[in-house]
Amino acid sequence: GPDSFNASQRRDLMEIVEDRYEAGSTLITSQLPIDAWHDVIGEPTFADAILDRLVHNAYRVELDGQSMRKTKLKTGDESAQNG
Repeated sequence: GPDSFNASQRRDLMEIVEDRYEAGSTLITSQLPIDAWHDVIGEPTFADAILDRLVHNAYRVELDGQSMRKTKLKTGDESAQNG
């Protein structure tokens, strides 16, 4: 899986989330399931604080299905193949 955040990365994410909390909309996308975020953030106290702020008042949209890359490759879409 992905590496855990280092101390600097945790502080940076906490600062961003804290600045954005209840100030405006924040969009986060991830291929990592939410139940794995604690492990990636790494420090339980920071993880709880960050996730509490992100999840509070959140709208969560989960997409499911085939990768668009795979779909485009199967149809022969050259733009997907050429990157």
